[in-house]
Amino acid sequence: MNDAKFYIGPMSKNVVDSVIEFVEETGSKIGFIPSRRQVEFDGGYVNNWTTKEFSEYVNGRVPIERDHGGPGQGYKYDEGLRSFMIDVYYLDIIHIDPWKVYPKHEDGLEFTVDSIKKLYDMNSKMLFEVGTEESIRGFSSLDLERLLAGLEAALSPEMFSNIKYAVVQSGVGLDLGKRANTGKFDPSKLSNMIETCKKFGILSKEHNGDYLTNEQIKMRFQRGLDSINIAPQFGQIETNCYLDAMGDEIENFYRICYNSRRWEKWVSGDFIPMDNKRELIEICGHYVLSNKEFLEIAPPIDGEIREKIKLKLKDLCGIIK
Repeated sequence: MNDAKFYIGPMSKNVVDSVIEFVEETGSKIGFIPSRRQVEFDGGYVNNWTTKEFSEYVNGRVPIERDHGGPGQGYKYDEGLRSFMIDVYYLDIIHIDPWKVYPKHEDGLEFTVDSIKKLYDMNSKMLFEVGTEESIRGFSSLDLERLLAGLEAALSPEMFSNIKYAVVQSGVGLDLGKRANTGKFDPSKLSNMIETCKKFGILSKEHNGDYLTNEQIKMRFQRGLDSINIAPQFGQIETNCYLDAMGDEIENFYRICYNSRRWEKWVSGDFIPMDNKRELIEICGHYVLSNKEFLEIAPPIDGEIREKIKLKLKDLCGIIK
């Protein structure tokens, strides 16, 4: 494990290849955070990879963490247990996140404890992330301390020491529809949560780092943040490359995106797709980049896409030097 400063969502094969190439070229500390919808035991929307296939493709070159593993995080509702049973053999870290389905502290703690015990028994080298982001379930620094204290009391020292990250919150969320951050940044909350993590010897990680300015990210690291997740922004870099290459000929791309229905959760009730075709594509284009229909119409610009992604990675890694 390389104590990655940035964890990037593997939004497409181009993003995955760009990150691997960049890490190999620069030695930068970066990891992947596939969600269950992106990469799963039975396939996902990113290159149709199964968890095993994705792990074998990355081949240890970049650490892989399951992002938001657990109940209610897949396409169809389940407890996430089958997903865990595969993840434990192919991934490096598992984020155990029951809070969408079990928001009560006692229930979320119990699920987290039970999951760590089962997974540790299957693979004692498996590392974990605990807690969740603000859009799923708000945590104060006291809530986080209560969670970590509960885990420390319920787990053996060996199991507890395998908790690598805890999610910290700063009042900021993500609106994919607007391609922007939401909420109001609370520096005191962030600092208090970071200090709580340090108290238990656990690294702090914030989610939803998309669309933050370099100065906003730098300030977080200066306050002691150990790592940050960035995902949809990289998919939209690729989407915009395709839009630029297509010019005015976006009807087929629009039709594929529209039929995917992936844009619906991100727009308001008065959103009119026909009047906002480019915006609809920008919102959900990354969901269809492995779609067979899209691959038939995609301009051959992989090289340009990868260079733009690597430029963004270079920009990010320059913040912490």
